[in-house]
Amino acid sequence: MCGIVGIVSTSNVNQSLYDALTVLQHRGQDAAGIVTFQDERFYLRKDNGLVRDVFRTRHMRRLVGNVGIGHVRYPTAGSSSSAEAQPFYVNSPYGITLAHNGNLTNADDLSQDLFRTDLRHINTNSDSEVLLNVFAHELQKLGKLNPTKDEIFAAVKAVHKRCKGAYAVIAMITGYGIVGFRDPNGIRPACYGTRETDEGTEYMIASESVALSAAGFTLVRDIEPGEAVYIETDGTLYTQQCADKPHLIPCIFEHVYFARPDSIIDKVSVYKARLRMGETLADKVLRERPDHDIDVVIPIPDTSRTSAMQMAHRLGVKFREGFIKNRYIGRTFIMPGQKMRKKSVRQKLNPIDLEFRGKNVMLVDDSIVRGTTCEEIVQMARDAGARNVYFASAAPPVRYPNVYGIDMPSAHELIAHDKSVEEICEIIGADWLVYQDLEDLITCVNDVNPEIESWECSVFDGNYVTGDIDNAYLERIDALRNDKSRSASNGDDEDNGIIDLHNDED
Repeated sequence: MCGIVGIVSTSNVNQSLYDALTVLQHRGQDAAGIVTFQDERFYLRKDNGLVRDVFRTRHMRRLVGNVGIGHVRYPTAGSSSSAEAQPFYVNSPYGITLAHNGNLTNADDLSQDLFRTDLRHINTNSDSEVLLNVFAHELQKLGKLNPTKDEIFAAVKAVHKRCKGAYAVIAMITGYGIVGFRDPNGIRPACYGTRETDEGTEYMIASESVALSAAGFTLVRDIEPGEAVYIETDGTLYTQQCADKPHLIPCIFEHVYFARPDSIIDKVSVYKARLRMGETLADKVLRERPDHDIDVVIPIPDTSRTSAMQMAHRLGVKFREGFIKNRYIGRTFIMPGQKMRKKSVRQKLNPIDLEFRGKNVMLVDDSIVRGTTCEEIVQMARDAGARNVYFASAAPPVRYPNVYGIDMPSAHELIAHDKSVEEICEIIGADWLVYQDLEDLITCVNDVNPEIESWECSVFDGNYVTGDIDNAYLERIDALRNDKSRSASNGDDEDNGIIDLHNDED
């Protein structure tokens, strides 16, 4: 999962891009990058690390120009080297940079086609570089010295025909503007908005609406599945549907975990959806244990807080903050390696004994993926003096890998892959475990926007909506994503002396 942003402004965009990436930091903590354009030149800075660490004052001063795009990244498979930090750049045609959120499921085949047929070289393991070269090649095939909106939309149409999987993209074309587009299923989110100034209208495209509002932009709407939005450097906006059969099937896990609660995605308030998740979870508790003895509901910070608060209200019990979070530790879900994740839990959370001692505690988390953190947290609650420790997941059991850009690991590392709820409960050490039902989860988000007919729920039901996923593909990503192979490929997270020639090095 990554965060993307692009701005066409009437003044320098470096600070606005930086601010937007900071707001989108929850979508990726592995690397960050910004590229701007002025006087026929790109100005690029990208590296591993958080936004605040990648961009120093000296870097910001060099990022001049009224047009730019930015990216925050975490790796789904492959290396965490800074060579794979985005945006990516290709010099032909025109000079194009690109930032991408999602995952191409046919990236290997495309990479071979690009070399054999399109005569293009791919220098990293990133499917984002593949996507950039597909777009660049299709634009170059048109052979226009000065591309118009029609040529750009034609190139996006060709991308839709060649690329499979999930992708939300922002690309900057030298001297012409930026183009943003979503895959025909709209699996990954993207929206755009405007900001009025004395000099004219400014535009921003971003993964989540919160990036717009934080920068003073007003949300116009989501980019439709298959649609492209093209903004010229002078602020002229064009939109066009570029897919033959678009159908909105957004990723439901955005609302469970990834998106910020103050975002609106595909007309769904993430906050409101999570409130509904808490309500339906409480209803299930009341169905299964109408005479429950829960004394207090405690969220696992931060994503589950909204659902836990509403669950407590529905159950008529106290809601308390029982864990204090160290906000300088990254999201454990994103951290590579089981050992690293397990160690980070104790560094990340510290219990307040007063809220646990002698009580029957219901802990609420947004989801359970590997189960490692749940086991540690349950034990922390017991160590703090809880009489009984119950556990609730606002999402259904995660049983299948994700292939659309979320780092759901090897199926064998998912605690619920081949286990019953009772077995999972025993493994994490809880006295009782309750999961949200998938039907209830879908109802929670559909109640907010009934217009969405289908949801991408593959991690829960194994139904991959693009229709191109088979066992061979799942076995291949299993080999890439399991902790053992990930550790071997990443080593000690060094770059092995590789230098990105396009980067603004220190």
